Amino acid sequence: MRGWSFSIGRVFGVEIRIHTFFLLLLGLAISYSSVSGSSGSRGFVLWSILLLAVVVREIARAIAAAWYGLELRSILLLPTGGLQQYATAETTELAATPEVGKRLGIVGPLTNLVFGFLLAAIILATAPEINLLEKPWMTPAHLIRALVWVNVLLAAINLLPAAPLDGGRIFRGEFARNHGLLKGTRAAAGLGQVIGILLAIAGCILPNMWLIMLGGFVFIGAHMDDASMLLSNENDPVRMRDVMLTNFSTLSASDTLEEALQRSVHTLQDVFPVVRGANLVGAVSRQGIVEALQSEGNGYVQGVMTRSFQTAQPDDSLVKTLRRIMGGQGAQLVPVLEGDRIVGIITPQNLAHSMGLLNARRRLRQQTQQHED
Repeated sequence: MRGWSFSIGRVFGVEIRIHTFFLLLLGLAISYSSVSGSSGSRGFVLWSILLLAVVVREIARAIAAAWYGLELRSILLLPTGGLQQYATAETTELAATPEVGKRLGIVGPLTNLVFGFLLAAIILATAPEINLLEKPWMTPAHLIRALVWVNVLLAAINLLPAAPLDGGRIFRGEFARNHGLLKGTRAAAGLGQVIGILLAIAGCILPNMWLIMLGGFVFIGAHMDDASMLLSNENDPVRMRDVMLTNFSTLSASDTLEEALQRSVHTLQDVFPVVRGANLVGAVSRQGIVEALQSEGNGYVQGVMTRSFQTAQPDDSLVKTLRRIMGGQGAQLVPVLEGDRIVGIITPQNLAHSMGLLNARRRLRQQTQQHED
């Protein structure tokens, strides 16, 4: 999800990112407003009301995280709420424990309900002629009414027991209490995918475009939550050699940017190790090469490569390596070294594909064990 988002700044050292799905909703809200006879500006205000509801709940969740001593690195704003990323692997583990996860999960819906009822009380006190129960509840033509119902419905949606919604976190915590965290994560992700499909089907039957989009988003989020279960397994036997790319291209530090771009045309790699002789000296992305050519003209790879990267050994645990990287600043490329020689690389693209395959392999292994038992 982070790859489809962009940063909008930092607050108290926490990076705030917004998902591009939110911008898609902005376009749809403006279009819907124009088609329904209202001005496009009212569609923008309706979208802003949803953004406000998400921001309010995430402020409350950030305060709750600080209460439990959880140091945040970033918050990703989504139409259904937000995803918090923690500063260290230890903090991530603490947030995933059944008790803390359950308490954090209830903060978001409770905040939106309280905020919605508070707004309703203010509206009824200052403008009693407004009927808050009149339908439609959320429309550009009745923005004051939408101000209340967006918060109420956002709370209701997040009570669904579907990962990655708050209800899914609560369900995972309760299930994990008796069956363990891995099974709890699997159950919440599986139920989330089912609920996502049902929401999309309901949206096709009604028809309702918002339900279809919500169902698709819940399904994708649940699938990603299921794949991330790999990171929770300390005893996972997977090593770096099991998932690393062994057929890869390298660039020389003395290559010109035009030469590097020409070589990158003939490979699907997005990031390249940079070598000087037989020694690894840096890494550079295809996008970095293009941007450097556009802004500064032709130069040498050594002038745009990054010299800050983390390496791994072929027999290193995949889980521990990923946690070490996530505990730092992340990485576009993880070279796998055998001595001083590069024998493989890990990139975000290949890792996402490999994690999906490893997750599928785990399921097949579990099914085989069940049949044998």
